[in-house]
Amino acid sequence: MRAYGRTALGILIVVVLLFPLYWMFNASLQPSGALLKPSPDLFPVAGTFDGYRTALATQQGHLLASVIVSLGTVAVSLAVAMPASYALAQLEVRGGPVVLFAMLIVQMIPGIVMANSLYTVFGHLGLIDSYLALILADSTATIPFAILLLHSFMMAIPKELSEAALVDGASHWRTFISIIVPVSRNAMVTAGLFSFLFAWADFLFAITLTTGQTFEPITVGIYRFLGNQSADWNGIMATAVMASIPAAILLVIAQRYVVAGMTSGAIKD
Repeated sequence: MRAYGRTALGILIVVVLLFPLYWMFNASLQPSGALLKPSPDLFPVAGTFDGYRTALATQQGHLLASVIVSLGTVAVSLAVAMPASYALAQLEVRGGPVVLFAMLIVQMIPGIVMANSLYTVFGHLGLIDSYLALILADSTATIPFAILLLHSFMMAIPKELSEAALVDGASHWRTFISIIVPVSRNAMVTAGLFSFLFAWADFLFAITLTTGQTFEPITVGIYRFLGNQSADWNGIMATAVMASIPAAILLVIAQRYVVAGMTSGAIKD
């Protein structure tokens, strides 16, 4: 029953993701005038790849920038959240509940407040228009979520595993690396995937911390493209499809780990 539930949830995730992606793909292949009809075609009968040629010519740099920022955000988020979650869940750190409550409070802070504050800080540090600024900014939003997710999973790991390793002479770091990390694979993939998707879809930090002089992520690239090519709707939709495909492929590949990571500990064997 548990396996069927995970399979059904995985299928639902894939369907919900691919359905809007199909409509964007359909619109990207139709001439701009066809999209203005009262009843657009269900299939691109007179399809054209002009939109993709335009998108490839203008958006390649933006896609690469988003990949760098998203992967950097995943690395920073997991590097901070994994040890923090281990300490809070397995080592009974003093003040742990207060820290977890603070994580919840941080999640409630409006993004525009964070963006304006970080702009001031990074401006003084000379980090505006840098990959490091965007990675750190996105990490401020993904790390609290990753800690909450990983902490909930690690609370379900029997403490006897850590205690046995300590009795055998392993340090806390060795126990964490050799025991906790391998058994937390599903939760790590889930936290990493959500961190990647947040950084990939981020617009607020991207538009605040970049000026376009050096690089811009794909979300800002689409925004600029929309303003400059407002009549070229198949080009706009082609750009949206190109921005969605990497995230869609990643989610399809990792969905079984995501389902396992989200349901781990919810059902007792």
